[in-house]
Amino acid sequence: MTSKESGIVSGKTPSEAGVELEAERGGISRRGFIGASVAGGASTVLPAVAFGVENSVTETSRPASTPPDAKKMAREVGSSSPPEPLATVRRAASDLMVQVLRDLEIEYVALNPGSSFEGLQESLINYGERPNHMPEVISAMHEGAAVDMAHGYGRSEGKPMCALLQGTVGLQNASMAIYQAYHGHTPMIILAGNDENNFLKVHTGEDIAGLVRPYTKWDAQPKTLEDTLVALQEAYRQSITPPCAPTLVVLNSEIQKEEAGDLQVPRYSAPVVRSIGKSQATIIAKALLQAKNPHISVGRLRSQAGIDHAVTLAELVGASVDSMATFGPMSFPQRHPLVGVGQDKNYDFHLGLEIAAADVSITGPHLKSITDRDAAGIGFGWKENPNLKRRPIPDTLIAEDAEASLPLIINAIESQLTASLNSVIVERIEKHSEKNRSARINSLHKAIEKKRPGWHGTPVSLARMYAELWPMIKDLDWCLASPSNFTGRHHRELWDHDKPYSYLGQYPAAALGYCLGASAGAALAARSRDRIVINIQGDGDFNFMPGTVWSAVHHQLPMLTIMHNNRAWHMELMYVQYMAGVRGRGTDRAHIGTTFRDPYINYAKLAEGYGMKSEGPISDPDEMVAALQRGVDAVKRGEPYLIDVLTQPR
Repeated sequence: MTSKESGIVSGKTPSEAGVELEAERGGISRRGFIGASVAGGASTVLPAVAFGVENSVTETSRPASTPPDAKKMAREVGSSSPPEPLATVRRAASDLMVQVLRDLEIEYVALNPGSSFEGLQESLINYGERPNHMPEVISAMHEGAAVDMAHGYGRSEGKPMCALLQGTVGLQNASMAIYQAYHGHTPMIILAGNDENNFLKVHTGEDIAGLVRPYTKWDAQPKTLEDTLVALQEAYRQSITPPCAPTLVVLNSEIQKEEAGDLQVPRYSAPVVRSIGKSQATIIAKALLQAKNPHISVGRLRSQAGIDHAVTLAELVGASVDSMATFGPMSFPQRHPLVGVGQDKNYDFHLGLEIAAADVSITGPHLKSITDRDAAGIGFGWKENPNLKRRPIPDTLIAEDAEASLPLIINAIESQLTASLNSVIVERIEKHSEKNRSARINSLHKAIEKKRPGWHGTPVSLARMYAELWPMIKDLDWCLASPSNFTGRHHRELWDHDKPYSYLGQYPAAALGYCLGASAGAALAARSRDRIVINIQGDGDFNFMPGTVWSAVHHQLPMLTIMHNNRAWHMELMYVQYMAGVRGRGTDRAHIGTTFRDPYINYAKLAEGYGMKSEGPISDPDEMVAALQRGVDAVKRGEPYLIDVLTQPR
């Protein structure tokens, strides 16, 4: 069977047109996709095949969208009724799909109901001895919110959950959220229903995955039940194999409704994550042990186990450490004695773990090809500094997974340690610890003095909000799920981050509307783990998808939402004021199109309307303190809570 006959669809760039590559099991082919961004090229780690769509589109060949006929429209807008059953299905095909997800330990499937996956949805809620469990259906009010939930969960736990979407229109609704998850390197499985008989037929009907192919790692559109089961397993395997990213399986609605007969679920094979070799580990270990001032930069690691290994490595050699996972989850305990600003920066050996700018860097593979000059930037730094794009790739850039490589380096170090070396390392650790402790205390004093002038001010100081909240949560297992770039990032100075989910990072691709859904996804992960989630929520971001408040209440998520209610899109307001000023027009009308006025929005009332316990708006900081404690107490009981706080702009 050819890849086209099997129905598995794999993407390619125009430059890869006509290349035929091998297919796996019954014609199922893989698209190992490193960095096929809309504007960027791609190289592959897994085979890529043509997916049967013309690569050049001229004006004469450009496909046109056709409107639905009356029957199709009725099916989509809620004016049709289910047909008379032709036969009873004894063993539903979609039951086997659910069994695959269950075997893979997928905890949740977030969805907004749609006609193209009703077979699968029925199986999710009814199949098995414990229906609606592993995975549990999570109701989302918008497809983008479903993907954002999967994003927050994936960032928190380092493993995928599913977002189940309605074919073409669902993928279009969710496309921005998928794009953000892709650039956030987040594992996630997207399932898109496709009803070829009833769906609104547009030119993408034969290849709806093409809508999001530039920012998914792998996709498939199987034409048989057997291929569907294999594709679900492969989607999981691809999603968790570095570089982690969203994957997509298009599920034919008729296959979901088939009789499965005696077909069995195929055996799943876990991915093999590539690490450095023993000889490379020995060289790195020797360099770390011989250095008088070794240093380790830690980028984004994938799990708690990876972080624990990074800590072990640093302590074994007494290396100073910095964590540079600015846009993603925390990757090294922030208050560890070897981390701080009091370091002697004259390093004689610098090891990078998922960081490229070091003497030796274990960095890959990445979504952008390691041969791309952009890969030499630090994290997202190349976007901020175009000059970094021209930095040559060092010969010591190792395209293997850093987390998988750490145990080999640790073993090599332990085999080379001597008593004399160990005494030097102990002394070095004490020196680093004292310097970092002093620097930390001085930095904290400076931060407090800087923030003190607005302590009693109204609207409420954001620094005070963070400062007052910290003693209430510091002894709990907590997760700050919301990006903090709009709220001053005061947690970096005032809070202690020591777990991979302590802070889930910034917007990976600047897609607003992400915060509430991602926090709900993190709260899904927290719900069964005796953890609480803090969401300091921007007001502009909230208004993209406020329906997620209902999802949080409906599923009893331990999420405390504190509104950063400055009643404006404040950055845009500043820029309009600037433009008006430089043009000499005055700033009295800069509020037009940039503020929430006439009327002001009462977020506590909005939350109450969705069923969430809430209070506010609060402008007195002393009243805020008592409200914060009530909110923390509520989420400790597993009840979501919202506090509307009128805040300073930044």
